[in-house]
Amino acid sequence: MSVEKDTARTASPLKGMGTRLDVAIATGQNKITSAALAPYQAAVVRIGFSLTFALYLLREWPYRLDLYGTTNPWGFDLAQRLNASNHAFTVLLWSNHRLWFELVYHAVIAVSLLLLLGWHTRTMSMLFMVGVLSLMNRSILLGDGGDTLIHLMASYLLLTRCGQVWSLDARRRERTATLRPDGCDRVSVALWILAGAGLAVAQVTGFAKISWGWAAILWGLWSIQALWFWAGRRRSPELRALLDVVAHLVHNAAMLVIAAQVCLLYATAGWYKIQGARWQDGSALHFPPNLHYFSPWTALSQALDGRSIMVTLITYGTVIVQVAFPFTLLNRRVKNVLLAILITEHATIAVICGLPFFSLAMIAADMVFLPTNVLRWGGARMAAAWDRITARLRRSTGPRAAVTRTGG
Repeated sequence: MSVEKDTARTASPLKGMGTRLDVAIATGQNKITSAALAPYQAAVVRIGFSLTFALYLLREWPYRLDLYGTTNPWGFDLAQRLNASNHAFTVLLWSNHRLWFELVYHAVIAVSLLLLLGWHTRTMSMLFMVGVLSLMNRSILLGDGGDTLIHLMASYLLLTRCGQVWSLDARRRERTATLRPDGCDRVSVALWILAGAGLAVAQVTGFAKISWGWAAILWGLWSIQALWFWAGRRRSPELRALLDVVAHLVHNAAMLVIAAQVCLLYATAGWYKIQGARWQDGSALHFPPNLHYFSPWTALSQALDGRSIMVTLITYGTVIVQVAFPFTLLNRRVKNVLLAILITEHATIAVICGLPFFSLAMIAADMVFLPTNVLRWGGARMAAAWDRITARLRRSTGPRAAVTRTGG
């Protein structure tokens, strides 16, 4: 009889599980729809990739015609034939005139710098994607791993709200209380009108050779921007709330895709290395320093290659870190340690192998996993340093200005 009483009093381990599951689902749904997550990570990815591409274009400026322009060995006819088969998007195939190429090349540099500063990021991110695709799809044989990553991230950034922090947009929103939250100001509307008018004129005149798919994408993005402006002018709370929820979902999904892309990159790189004989015997690192293309600093390369134990340790360590990194996301401390190792590795590759832009692209992608506290701490330190520099400049120019006004 006592056994029956004990059995009756024992609570089921599944009791209340349905309620707890519902609460967890509701909490998660509210989290991903109520705000754009990881705003600092999105900002640092925006800054990193726009800076990388701008520096790359400035570095290759003397050779721009040979790489992407009218004197490119991969001629205009060959590029058109390839484009007809792969349907890649590039505005550089609309015309073979040098003036058109110069306008596009220098416009992409300007757009990259404006996206870096966060000036009307919604429009600049779209133009940045167009510029990156146009240059890279013009001469696809020039690309490497870093170019491919920039190619992908330019498309992902378009879907993020990457101007919430560390941008001129955020600064303008803080200083201008009358600015609507959708950013519907005169400059935004003017940029929207110019983009639509330019695309329409190019299509109507036949200058733009755009497939139906890419035309739908470009006009779709333009129409979405128009919807934001229309919702802002109507001042409808319900419509505005719906658009915010959709924007948050798209942003959060894009940030998840960016993180997954980095994990996939390291996982595939690590597992492919495992299959290579030179990586298995620990001698893979011996070969790049002995290639002229990857040894800008001969003495440094020879010093590294002269230590066989170091070569073996770095070779095996690279494989272990790349394979293990996706799994370390389950443990924050271990993830941060491996992330520091990967960033250090890419910085070393930039110096020893002479691959600065590849390394910058990889470091910018890695920063999506940096903790928010670290990013905010770094941003605060940079802001403080900038304030000290500007304060010194104001002090140095202040007396001169005063003397000028007095003398006048």
